Amino acid sequence: MLVYNVRIRWSPLVLSSEWTPKLAKIPVISIIDDDESVREATKSLVRSLGYDATTFTSAEEYLRSDRARDSSCLITDVHMSGMTGADLQERLIADGNRTPMIFMTAFSEEKIRSRVLAAGALGFLSKPFDDERLIECLDKALNDPKAGCS
Repeated sequence: MLVYNVRIRWSPLVLSSEWTPKLAKIPVISIIDDDESVREATKSLVRSLGYDATTFTSAEEYLRSDRARDSSCLITDVHMSGMTGADLQERLIADGNRTPMIFMTAFSEEKIRSRVLAAGALGFLSKPFDDERLIECLDKALNDPKAGCS
């Protein structure tokens, strides 16, 4: 979205306007899931909301990317081969990265749910989840990260 800052200067002899374009920062949402169909469906939903979305097949791939430093929010699966979503959260916190995180899983376990929420996750969604639940979590992550949506 391009936003213009307009200033009008008036002098007895000259009326001029100065246009200074300013780019509004579009939130970057990173999506990590080893299931391609889930990644693509989630990316489609996120983009339909006007956000930038980038997908990753693993936590390790995400950590190697530039998005690990500039994501506005992270949506991740809990159970993946290699590093799990909970392990990723632990690693990010240890590195001082407090990017808001939303977890999704097909295998909801209360022990893992409690662990990630206690560590600061904003949401824990069971697949399949209602789009409105994810939208609510994204809204809180981007506007009020201290409020959870689980």
